[in-house]
Amino acid sequence: MKRSLFLSAALFAAAALQAQTSDSTFIRRLSDEILTNGTAYENLRQLTKGIGPRLSGSPGMVKSEQWGATALKAAGADRVWMQECLVPHWVRGGKDLLRAEHFVSPGGKNRKGSVRNLNVLALGNTKGSGSALRAPVLVVSDFADLDRQKDSVKGRIVFFNYKFNPRFVHTFEAYRDASVYRSQGPVRAARYGATAVVVRSMSHSTDNHPHTGGTAWGDTVKTVPSMALGLRDADWLAAAASNGTVWATFKTGGRFLPDTIGHNVIGELRGTEFPDSIITIGGHLDSWDPAEGAHDDGAGIVHTIEVLRAFKALGYQPRHTIRFVLFANEENGLRGGRKYAEEAVAKGEKHLLALESDAGGFTPRGFGFSGTDAQWEKFRSWQPLVAPYGASDWKRGGGGADIGPLNTALKTPVVGFIPDSQRYFDVHHAANDVFELVNKRELELGAVNMAALIYLVDKYGL
Repeated sequence: MKRSLFLSAALFAAAALQAQTSDSTFIRRLSDEILTNGTAYENLRQLTKGIGPRLSGSPGMVKSEQWGATALKAAGADRVWMQECLVPHWVRGGKDLLRAEHFVSPGGKNRKGSVRNLNVLALGNTKGSGSALRAPVLVVSDFADLDRQKDSVKGRIVFFNYKFNPRFVHTFEAYRDASVYRSQGPVRAARYGATAVVVRSMSHSTDNHPHTGGTAWGDTVKTVPSMALGLRDADWLAAAASNGTVWATFKTGGRFLPDTIGHNVIGELRGTEFPDSIITIGGHLDSWDPAEGAHDDGAGIVHTIEVLRAFKALGYQPRHTIRFVLFANEENGLRGGRKYAEEAVAKGEKHLLALESDAGGFTPRGFGFSGTDAQWEKFRSWQPLVAPYGASDWKRGGGGADIGPLNTALKTPVVGFIPDSQRYFDVHHAANDVFELVNKRELELGAVNMAALIYLVDKYGL
């Protein structure tokens, strides 16, 4: 009996080792294919240089959807379709202006300071000022400081000078900490009667590019014209206000046009054994209007397409259906992700897992997973197979904005691809998020790690 049990255990161990060897071999083939024949970098060049900014409702959005459908077909998708959704159509309406005048005494008398044109971008979804307006600047450090100075807010431009916290090693934690001042600052200052709001850009960069981004908006939300300020100018403004009075003239032209039609662009490889069980991989096709959106999220788009291309190049036939989704309207509405989840619910679809790339095209570091304890145990057992390609840090907690609605609606396990984060917020939502700042090798390695993970999920389920 003992010999029989020993033999069974030995056979099981041998089978497991053989499977692991087979997996390692195939992942190596994926890596070789992507690193030697990859098209991700050229695809990114076409998307950024050929099309450029792709904010929802813009001509760039329409062109990028057409480009995405063509790229998915060229990569070998079994079928490609456009999933229609209404998207918001916000336009900047011209160049944003903030000109500051520094006075050494209150009220603008005895002027002995200087005039400075500050580098700003209106926050997305905010209403414009119309004509140029002039008001004194009130600097606040955080929401508690705003509340303390609430009696001084009316009629002023409130400047939230909240700095990115350098102690967070993972910079997305610093972003989550600071971005509440962009998303909620205008609303909270407006309640106290502010004329406008300026926020310190959500960045720790050393340049002076302002970083735009979405803020709260809607018919039931009271808000005011709002701008993001470049970091060097933010330091100047804070110093000037601490040494006298600053008056500023500002003008923004942002406004909403009627909602328009956008699309999630979807490619699919049909499963051979479980065609009704779906694995989703994707990124978002839209970008803010000042930039090419190379890291945010052109990288995620070309990662997605490259995984498809590599599978087809190797003749891989998935057991489950794999969908490659180029999501619409992540930046200022999340309509694409919501539409994808709504349709999945309406059709009664089964979704095995969703993976998103929306953290740039930098060196792979790991994956963040959200699911049950049992799913996590199985998921992390694959870490040794993927780690040699860079993504070695696997942790609980992760996902992405576009796949979040799928998790909420269907409890689908979700995974976020984690590249190195140190440079991401140098370019996030700013004019310098351009193709030239993406490294070809780092971009391709991201696709390698994502392809390896999708292969393992497809082979073993979750």
